[in-house]
Amino acid sequence: MKIAIIGAGRVGGALGTALRPKGHDIVYGVRAPERSQEHNAKSVAGAISGSDVVIIATPWSAAESLVCEHAWSLAGKILIDATNPLNPNASGLAVGFDTSGAEMLQSQAPEARVFKAFNSVGADVLANPRFADTSAAMFVAGPEGAEKKKVMALVTEVGFDAVDAGPLKSARLLEPLAMLCLQTAQARKDPSFALLLGKRAGGQRRALHFEAARDPVESLP
Repeated sequence: MKIAIIGAGRVGGALGTALRPKGHDIVYGVRAPERSQEHNAKSVAGAISGSDVVIIATPWSAAESLVCEHAWSLAGKILIDATNPLNPNASGLAVGFDTSGAEMLQSQAPEARVFKAFNSVGADVLANPRFADTSAAMFVAGPEGAEKKKVMALVTEVGFDAVDAGPLKSARLLEPLAMLCLQTAQARKDPSFALLLGKRAGGQRRALHFEAARDPVESLP
């Protein structure tokens, strides 16, 4: 697929690095492509126009105005919101429970197919979602149908255990979950913090647990 990643910071860079080897055509959309270190950077409009999927990987402060500005060119495209609506000092969420950042972006681009994903872990885990013999969980919220299957497949290709979290409204829960993960990672001073889904002997996923060390050896002094 042709995938435009809007934002070439650590999150966008990690996603592009993970998806390019899977055969996807990756382009970055940035405000000033002539100053970008990414050789395949274009203007935001140029990146969106030739894409099938658009991933928003900018700070929240830029996401809403950016989507509003390019709403017409996002019509009919899959839009993956990898942001969290942090307030200006990053101490919490600017919205929550009665709406979500993802739903706000959907309202700005009503003809796009908006999904929430890639928001609950840091760039370190996006770059390497493997933990011992399993993968970190990544929840996906958005409308049912063929587009959701494509998003779930992309999440799996990055290396996550993709979990269907239901409709886009579920982003109201996933964004606070991301804050919990962020605060826990900061408290533990461990950027590799993630959530894993436990499996019983029969193979079905039953429980959610926390994980930080990628391998028991890494925890040894």
